Amino acid sequence: MSQLQKTNQTLDFFCDFDKISANVAEVEMSLNTLNYLIGKDDLQQGVAEIWQRDPKVFEVLGILIAVRDDGKKPVVDNQGNVVLLKSYFKSASKVVEFLEGTGLAELFSSRRIKNLVDYVFGIETGLDTNARKNRSGYLMENAVAKIFRDNNITFRQEVYSTEFSELTVLGTDKKRFDFYIETSNKKYLVEVNFYSGGGSKLNEVARAYTELAPRVNSVDGFEFVWITDGIGWRSARNKLEEAYKEIPSVYNLTTIKDFIELLKR
Repeated sequence: MSQLQKTNQTLDFFCDFDKISANVAEVEMSLNTLNYLIGKDDLQQGVAEIWQRDPKVFEVLGILIAVRDDGKKPVVDNQGNVVLLKSYFKSASKVVEFLEGTGLAELFSSRRIKNLVDYVFGIETGLDTNARKNRSGYLMENAVAKIFRDNNITFRQEVYSTEFSELTVLGTDKKRFDFYIETSNKKYLVEVNFYSGGGSKLNEVARAYTELAPRVNSVDGFEFVWITDGIGWRSARNKLEEAYKEIPSVYNLTTIKDFIELLKR
C-alpha cells in the first residue's frame, strides 16, 4: 500500500487534440454556415434563409449546448411534453424556439460568440475531459508496455481468450486480456489498471479478478497476472487485500521488477 503512486498522468493525458480536431472537422462546414446567424438583427429571417438552402445544417445544433447525441436526449418542451432534442431541428420555427430557449439566440445577437468553429473546438475540449478515465487506463498499459520493451520481454497486447482452446474454463465468454506473454514453460495472461480515485469500480474489479484468476490458473501452463497501481486503492484496501491473498501474481509499478525477473529466469 505504501508503494501506490498518486498519479500516472503525463501532459498528453489532459486533452486529445487530434480527436478534438477530427470531431470539429466533421461539422465545420455546417458551423460556418450557421456563422451567418451571429449578429443577425432578425434571427427568424436568418434561420428561414438557411433552412431554405440546407435544413440539414441545423442538425449540428446540439453540440452548441455540449450535447453530442441529441438523438437520444429527452427534454421538456414549452407545453410540458417530453420530446427528443433533435425534434427541434425539424422545422425553421422549431430551430428558432431552440435557439431562444437555450440562450443561444442572445449569444448570437450580442456577438459574444465570434466564430462557431472556434466555439465548438472549446466545447469539444471540455467534453474530452470525460474520456480521461479511459486514457488513464491507456497510460498504464503504455507504461507497462515500455517496461516490457526496456527489459526485452516479448509480448502481445489485446489478446482474446478465444485464441486458446485450452481455456474452456472461461466458458463461451470472449475475455480480452491487456497483455499476453509466453515463455518456454508458461503462458501469462496479464491485466493492468490504474486508479487515482476510489469508487465501486475498484471493488468490482478486485472481485472479478479474484474469480477469474483461479479459473485461468487451473489450466496447466497458464497463469493470470494482475498489475495495478494508484492511491485509489486506499479506499478499497480490504478488497485489494482479499484479491492479493487469492491471486498468486499481483504486482504494482514498483514490484513489477519481480515479475520481470521471473520472466527472464
